[in-house]
Amino acid sequence: MADIDVEAVLKKLTISEKVLLLSGTDFWHTLSLPEHGIPALRLSDGPNGVRGTKFFNGTPAACFPCGTALGSTFNLPLLQQAGVTMGHEAKAKGAHCILGPTINMQRSPLGGRGFESLGEDPVLAGLGAAALTNGIQSTGVQATLKHFVCNDQEHRRNAVQAVVSERALREIYALPFQIAIKESSPHPGSVMTAYNGVNGVYCSESEKLLEEMLRREWGWDGLVMSDWYGTYTTTDAVNAGLDLEMPGPPRFRGELLKFNVGTDKVKEHVLDERVRAMLKFVKKCAASGVEEGAEEREEDTEETRELLRRIGGESLVLLKNEGDLLPLKKNKKTVVIGPNARVATYHGGGSASLAAYYAVTPLDGINSKLETSAEYTVGSYAHKMLPLLGYELKNATGQQGITMDVYNDSPEVKDRPKVESFNLLKTELHLVDYYNKKLKSDLWYADFEGSFVADEDCTWEFGLVVCGTAKLFVNGELVVDNATKQRQGEAFYGSATVEERGFYKVKKGETYNVKVEFASAVTSKLQDQNIIGGGSLRIGGCKVIDAKQEIAKAAELAKRADQVIICAGLNADWETEGNDRENMDLPAPMDDMIAAVLAANPNTVVVMQSGTPVKMPWADQATAIVQAWYGGNETGNVIADVLFGDTNPSGKLSLSFPKRVQDNPAFLNFRAEGGRTVYGEDIYIGYRYYEFAEREVLFPFGHGLSYTTFEFADLEATEKDGKLQVGVTVKNSGKVKGAEVVQVYVAPNQRAKVNRPSKELKGFSKVELGPGESKKVTVDLETKYAASYWDEDRNKWCAEKGQYDIIVSNSSAVSESALRSSFAVEETFWWLGL
Repeated sequence: MADIDVEAVLKKLTISEKVLLLSGTDFWHTLSLPEHGIPALRLSDGPNGVRGTKFFNGTPAACFPCGTALGSTFNLPLLQQAGVTMGHEAKAKGAHCILGPTINMQRSPLGGRGFESLGEDPVLAGLGAAALTNGIQSTGVQATLKHFVCNDQEHRRNAVQAVVSERALREIYALPFQIAIKESSPHPGSVMTAYNGVNGVYCSESEKLLEEMLRREWGWDGLVMSDWYGTYTTTDAVNAGLDLEMPGPPRFRGELLKFNVGTDKVKEHVLDERVRAMLKFVKKCAASGVEEGAEEREEDTEETRELLRRIGGESLVLLKNEGDLLPLKKNKKTVVIGPNARVATYHGGGSASLAAYYAVTPLDGINSKLETSAEYTVGSYAHKMLPLLGYELKNATGQQGITMDVYNDSPEVKDRPKVESFNLLKTELHLVDYYNKKLKSDLWYADFEGSFVADEDCTWEFGLVVCGTAKLFVNGELVVDNATKQRQGEAFYGSATVEERGFYKVKKGETYNVKVEFASAVTSKLQDQNIIGGGSLRIGGCKVIDAKQEIAKAAELAKRADQVIICAGLNADWETEGNDRENMDLPAPMDDMIAAVLAANPNTVVVMQSGTPVKMPWADQATAIVQAWYGGNETGNVIADVLFGDTNPSGKLSLSFPKRVQDNPAFLNFRAEGGRTVYGEDIYIGYRYYEFAEREVLFPFGHGLSYTTFEFADLEATEKDGKLQVGVTVKNSGKVKGAEVVQVYVAPNQRAKVNRPSKELKGFSKVELGPGESKKVTVDLETKYAASYWDEDRNKWCAEKGQYDIIVSNSSAVSESALRSSFAVEETFWWLGL
């Protein structure tokens, strides 16, 4: 990509060309104007891995641990290293810009995309996002902070107004963006607007947010792009500061915008400002060295694998370890139980999902450590929809997966010619970007086929979710009809049906051929849906089990074992873009299974995979609990490394884990009602609320145990010229190498003009130490950030005169071993900007 002279090019562009530059041309690309030296840019999801240009059959990629896992590392240099690798991954996919990191706040454990964001604290999220951004942009690839702002729920996300006080907006929801911009050098190349509105104005057309706050107050000089289909007006969005409408073809930026410029509804100098931002962004993207239209490729290197394993190891949180049950022994008789053991649950759903280079299952990781392989049983199912069937089938070549054959003609046409074929493993297909020039119209067909050999006499259950129409046959017999009648569902961003299911009895040793006949999106019988592209299809299936019998079997296996590992939790069905969870519960009857196994054998560790908190009614009964998140490609190895002591866990919770969802401060206000969601908890989200209200939690923010012990000593705090330096000596007082996080909290030591949280995280640093080793750790802060709240009377930040306590701890639940100091603000002052 050649460098461009922004002002010279801008002068040469016609009104039509300027308008065309301000929207995408397809799902992932912007416009190319070669006669002006302007190349097309390629944008790519996402927050935990770079997918490239395809939802369907995309080039495999490195999948990083999910956002809440990245936040739980509390390791900024490591996140910067992750960002560098993400940048290289983007280059391999021919992308100039990554659509991430995600730094929305988790008001509630139920948010469908909560797993994507770094945590519930704006300082943790802001500093983590800056580290990722600095890593990404060091490669020349541009980062995108998203979603600006208050995109904290999925319920009616395109049609909801967040009703939030100015103070909460500034101190909680905008602050991570402010910090990320401040601490990134250079500043993030782009910011993506949220779908929702704030206090009556949609974010994509909010002059207050885009022009006043982002550009004028914070001095940020980058590109503002919409979320996909998150633009709702022609004139208002352009005038408010939205530069790029995505995706294309545009809905608002064509002839109508051109007409509105001609009639002065949009002034030409305002249009020029939008185009200038776009051209500057193109200029920044040139530093990536990625050529326009570059071929996508895989870059699965040993260095990337090692980094993913290290990040995962530092993200896992040891929640509980009574009697030092962990680490486990590699020579003991081991039983593994649970639905998350045989499947690699490595990402959540929606924009964060992608095809991984590989994905290690926990069972494989565990068996790689043991002298004798573990016995296994499922214990209970975890699925919301039936497990993807492709992993259970073999295609025509005998490989794992299913064959997809594409046709222009319906199955009724004899000897119809085939357009093309694919061998697929994952039978969840979002076909919005599937295209073949041999297809004659939007109406086309596909057959999916695979087979399995029954390993016992039993009944199988099969399911179909579709945007389009589909029927499933087993050995030629119709089992699921999702074509004749259809019911609206929530999958595939609300464009598809509910999962229609059917049953089929099988006999041990016999082969069963599964065939699905699919027709594209235009055949859908759903009403009022927004059809995009070719449609979507999800094929699921599994054996039917008797829940009580399976739990009894799991408990009996556990009784005969020396040590037991339960791999439980959620998956991308439950935590996904487009839908919030209804509650914090694990899928029934998983809690019953866990309780039964814990009763059968106390030498049991529960490994929980979820991106956000789940209810754990058996937590007091459990000897050891590990929070393993969604761990990316290396998820199985990472879990096994920690369980057997090859990695000493050092993760700290990036989210508070309440005992029940009713304890959460947003419990009464976590839905859109009447087109709005009231942020009634104000600034009191997460630990800020639980501490202020003295509400006991299951596990507090910042909590995480180790296989060794640490001591803090010699706290020194000095404040000079607006800079605050906090130093502490950390000693590893145990017998193995480990890492500890120094968490610095600040609390006002006098009654302020407004109510304030008991304390707030203001900085942190992670240190690795050998047995008996000590190191001095320094955390640098700015006084104004450490002391200030948002003063709604003056519409500025206010640092009030008085004393402020400094609390240095290894968790937000301050123990007797925490160290304390203080600093003073001599005179009250107000400030704006970064």
